Amino acid sequence: MQTQTQVVPIRTPEQSSGDDIPTVLQPDGTLNEAHDPKLELSEVLDLYKAMVRTRVIDGQLERLQRQGRIGFHIGSLGEEACIIGSAAAMREQDWIFPCYREFGALLWRGFPLQSYVDNMYGNVDDVVQGRQMPDHYTGRPYRFGSVSSPIGTQITQAVGFSWAAMSKGSDEVSSVYFGEGATSSSEFHTGLNFGGVMNSPTIFLCRNNRWAISVPSEKQTASESFAAKGIAYGVPGVQVDGNDVLATYKVVREAVEKAAKGGGPTLIEMLTYRVGGHSTSDDPRAYRVQDEVERWRKTDPILRMKLHLEKIDAWNEEQDEAFKKECEAELKACIKAAEAKEKPPLETMFDGVFAEKPWHLEEQQAELLSGPRAKDHH
Repeated sequence: MQTQTQVVPIRTPEQSSGDDIPTVLQPDGTLNEAHDPKLELSEVLDLYKAMVRTRVIDGQLERLQRQGRIGFHIGSLGEEACIIGSAAAMREQDWIFPCYREFGALLWRGFPLQSYVDNMYGNVDDVVQGRQMPDHYTGRPYRFGSVSSPIGTQITQAVGFSWAAMSKGSDEVSSVYFGEGATSSSEFHTGLNFGGVMNSPTIFLCRNNRWAISVPSEKQTASESFAAKGIAYGVPGVQVDGNDVLATYKVVREAVEKAAKGGGPTLIEMLTYRVGGHSTSDDPRAYRVQDEVERWRKTDPILRMKLHLEKIDAWNEEQDEAFKKECEAELKACIKAAEAKEKPPLETMFDGVFAEKPWHLEEQQAELLSGPRAKDHH
């Protein structure tokens, strides 16, 4: 039920298409040979399966939050193509600095699903030991930075990392995700300026999903596009159909190869749409009309790829249902295991702060452990 008038005109998918915006897959699944990255069929199937798996996980985690079994989730419904396509385009030695919507990229890198689910519960096996909100993961062995809620802070981290790698002569490129709303943060401008001046091998991945929580993209900037913002800093900016996983892969891979050869950074605006709420704490019906959402559902990135695979006789409905059930069973087992695990020991909250624990933390830890205990939660 709509609670108020939408503050901007309804945005349509047609605004994300044009001769200057690379597209490989048409909405009906037809392939545009001119922009085709020429991946092997097995690689295309892997991309599709990763998107489906991401969506299955998204749906179940939202249900768990509504049931009170986890406290929070921030999903990627409708944005799977730009996340999976860009992550797949990075080389094995490259680093990814996430925003908070890219758990699919972390899983693509090989992060165990059980470890991700443990993070959602903040249990004893959570890699951040329950010290963060759900969906604030990290995966150093997978060359994947940690999630931090403040908007845009990961941008300067990614630029600093790639500049350091370049200075050491290391063949490493860093990519960094952020929403279009983060382009209004000081870190965005600092990062773009530093990257441009230092010619750092950084790929700036802007997920333009049209809404920064309730703020529409039209009220975020007066620029012609978010990609155009790179011009002032000497950083080339390009747009891509972010609901097309193959087009996203191609554009990002080209930027990575250029950066690895000393060609400097690239700002990529991935045009997509956030079909769901900003998070499980958000009700998007308060600021946008459902008609806009339904129009974008017709350009669903998973449906687009599925239609393509069916056209080339590489996938069918029976295989699709079987794979979804496989994903659901895997996730169900992880949830069962996560819910059976203990919470992290209370004293661990003092670990990892200093290389050697100072006296005042020793005192605080002792006082905490000798005090009264909550019955169910720390």
